[in-house]
Amino acid sequence: MVRGLDGVDELVRLRRQLHRHPELRFAEQQTAATLAAKLQPLGRVRTGIAGTGLLLELEGALPGPMVLLRADMDAYPVQDTKTEPYASANAGVCHACGHDVHMTVAYGVAARLAAEPPARGGLAVLFQPAEEIPFGEESGAAAALADEGLRGRRFDAVLGLHCWPQLPVGTLGVDRSTAMAAKDAFRIEILGRAAHAATPALGRDAILGLSGIVNLLHAAVARARNADEMVAFNIGTIAGGASQSQVAGYAEATGTLRTLDEGTRERLKTVIERVARQQAAALDLGVRFTWANEMPAVRNAAELVALAHAELPGLVEVADLAVPPLTTDDFALLGALGPSLYVKLGVTGERGGASLHSGAFDVDERCLEVGVAALERLTRAVLDGRLATAPVAANPTVPAPTPSGPDATAAALPV
Repeated sequence: MVRGLDGVDELVRLRRQLHRHPELRFAEQQTAATLAAKLQPLGRVRTGIAGTGLLLELEGALPGPMVLLRADMDAYPVQDTKTEPYASANAGVCHACGHDVHMTVAYGVAARLAAEPPARGGLAVLFQPAEEIPFGEESGAAAALADEGLRGRRFDAVLGLHCWPQLPVGTLGVDRSTAMAAKDAFRIEILGRAAHAATPALGRDAILGLSGIVNLLHAAVARARNADEMVAFNIGTIAGGASQSQVAGYAEATGTLRTLDEGTRERLKTVIERVARQQAAALDLGVRFTWANEMPAVRNAAELVALAHAELPGLVEVADLAVPPLTTDDFALLGALGPSLYVKLGVTGERGGASLHSGAFDVDERCLEVGVAALERLTRAVLDGRLATAPVAANPTVPAPTPSGPDATAAALPV
């Protein structure tokens, strides 16, 4: 029997229910209703956080430290290709990023804290909508921060986790400092002049101009970064033109820049925008350049990293992750509420191993109990005042696992 739960099977049932009924960003109505029914017996539940989110609050008998635990709720717009009975029942929508696991783990932690309340302090659990952010759309974390349930509050620790297919089940990865990269999305719109293909001199070819800009940008970013700077740059979409017989008067592309260092980030943003504008001007084309979804890096607080390495060994296998990924998460914004720690939950075993954002994504469900145990231990350590006494080491000595197998490269860049 798992404290506060009907057993580990309760976690599996909830995870499978959530996985079978995924919902997209800001539309998580059924998801919220399912969670609210489970949470109401545990404590005070606020609904409608950032539209479809929930905030559960549990308090001990005495005032003390406060912990915020965050779980994202939304699914990903990809077809579930699994044949398991719990595969998505919603066409074109799948929990391909593991948010069903995140919600289940957060519920499990809350159930344990409700069954054995802390002597002092309290836990708030944020079930946050809309972590997946299409170009130019709102972040669910930003919307939650503006909600009266969180606005102006401060916590002693803000905790979150993410499924990590390149780690085996039973392992929890802890990044030394940066847990996720900064992200800057951009759109380049090229404004040309349409003309008949037989008279190209009368037009200004937006597609030709954009194609040159794409090539130049890849070269410029490569030459503007140093060998020791981790950077990911991508042009992911191109659209434009109206007919094969017309010189295109308009074309656009969207892309993303991922960086770990703020100096590198600002330098490359300047290079990208300058090259696009200069090349467009050289071809007598207009340009509109837009930055969007500018997300800071997720930074782990040194004292919480130390706490994880002090409290978790013996409970789970702790992996010291020395090299941050170039994936992103709007959990970064929640760092405004207090020192934060974002850990990576190993999910690969009898199931699992497929890349995040893949329709084949699945997990070894033993990871649920691992995630609950680890986050409960960290939460209770903060509430018991052990955060202040954890020794801070610059480089913990636990070795990081090396991804292997055919999915290792894909799994390393999931978000």
